[in-house]
Amino acid sequence: MTAVNSGRRVEGPSKDRPAQQLIDAGFAWEIADAPLLHHGLNMADIAHVLDLRHRHIIPERAAAALLGVLLDTHRTKPEDFPYDAAYGEPYNSRERHFVATIGDDAGWLHAGRPRREAARVALRILLRGLTAQLAVAASEFAATSCRTAARYREVYMPDQTYLQQAQPSTFGHYLLGFVPPAIRDCDRLIDALAQVNTSPGGAGCVNGSRLLDDRRVIADLLGFDDVITHTRDAMWQTDTFVDLLTTSVSLLSNQSKLAEDLEIWSSQEFDYVDLAGPYTRASVLMPQKRNPYALSIVRGGGGVLIGRLTGFLAVVKSPSARSDNLIFAYGEIPKAVEFATRITALMEGVVDTLSVNEDRMWQRLEEGYTQATDLAEFVMLRCGLDYRAAYLIVGEVVREASRRGVRGVDISSEDLDRAATSVVGRTLDLDAEEIKTVLDPRAIVATRSALGGAAPEAVESMTEEYLAKAVDLGYRANHALEKYAAAEARLLAEAEQVAAGRND
Repeated sequence: MTAVNSGRRVEGPSKDRPAQQLIDAGFAWEIADAPLLHHGLNMADIAHVLDLRHRHIIPERAAAALLGVLLDTHRTKPEDFPYDAAYGEPYNSRERHFVATIGDDAGWLHAGRPRREAARVALRILLRGLTAQLAVAASEFAATSCRTAARYREVYMPDQTYLQQAQPSTFGHYLLGFVPPAIRDCDRLIDALAQVNTSPGGAGCVNGSRLLDDRRVIADLLGFDDVITHTRDAMWQTDTFVDLLTTSVSLLSNQSKLAEDLEIWSSQEFDYVDLAGPYTRASVLMPQKRNPYALSIVRGGGGVLIGRLTGFLAVVKSPSARSDNLIFAYGEIPKAVEFATRITALMEGVVDTLSVNEDRMWQRLEEGYTQATDLAEFVMLRCGLDYRAAYLIVGEVVREASRRGVRGVDISSEDLDRAATSVVGRTLDLDAEEIKTVLDPRAIVATRSALGGAAPEAVESMTEEYLAKAVDLGYRANHALEKYAAAEARLLAEAEQVAAGRND
């Protein structure tokens, strides 16, 4: 039935019940996220009541009653609390329950605060813990990768670019390459944590509240490090969450690269590495197969987070001060960060238990021609040729050796003379023993002793440096978790005291 428009706009809240379609498509979406926000909503409400009490805005009796029901709610599991989409978003269900329990005293909860503020505070309380936990997981992945890299710093292998053999290196040096990005991402998570752990409390929707002149009170009660200064920004900012999601994507993308390499290298064709049994999955049809299932999870997890980030960016591309910026993020962002933590922990376990086939790597190194660059540089330096000429000579040697089935380590001075005669019109007359040394992969790796190189001592130095950074970042993240827990414990203790009528 279509309503007749009298020509005058009707202001104020509607007295009609919400349409079932709105309940099903809108409120139900938010209610589904209530279990995630339950703890944070309780902390936000308790702190708000204590703030009102400190300012002598709420009567003592009402404060005690309201804190009593809030503490009961805090002790109630989310699945046992009467959240119901028929009454609106989670805040509405909570209000209905509080009014049914203590009557009009529940109405004081609205003083100086819109319902969206409670959810904004709750989201940050949830995310600060999840962000710190992800930083811990990232630091542990980095630390474990350091220790594993140190263990394999003298396991020689043909490093690759484009899945083609490039130069001699070690598995330790290869694996350690995934540590600096993980440390940088962990550092970014610590920075993101500082942004997440700022209080929107007391913002009063858009322009502040006449009742809450000092917004630092509620920030201190909840263990926030600072207050988001501009009230409109406090209620509607999204860039902090974009930053958090982007860093989570970066962290998993780094692990996904490693996972894809290891998946290829664990194949029978390569046989470079093998995953520990608990990180694999058997085929139910083919008895011989043991699939590196954990690596598929890591690779797919990175894709899932890219989707979460893209979806959030699409939602927040809207005019300012719109609820849809965060309604669709209350569940998606925490789930994404928590998922990133689980994926990172999985990859840390894979790296920690990985076994490396040293003999197979050495065999492939001997069979190939990864010495070519060093040989060309040797020819250039010893024979006074420009690098391009040396490159062409060695390229001719490699082509001929591969055609005849001669290994790179077995290239001779005669091979070089034939190629040089063809390219520059003269022989090189190089010492056979010197050429042998130049072609030795171990000797080649030993020359990479400069900062960041693959020489075992250079790898050892890097692992010590990176491990110290990873451990420090993990300590800082764990310290933050302890600080949050302590703040919430103090908040609950004060609330218990007021609820019990102990006003000292």
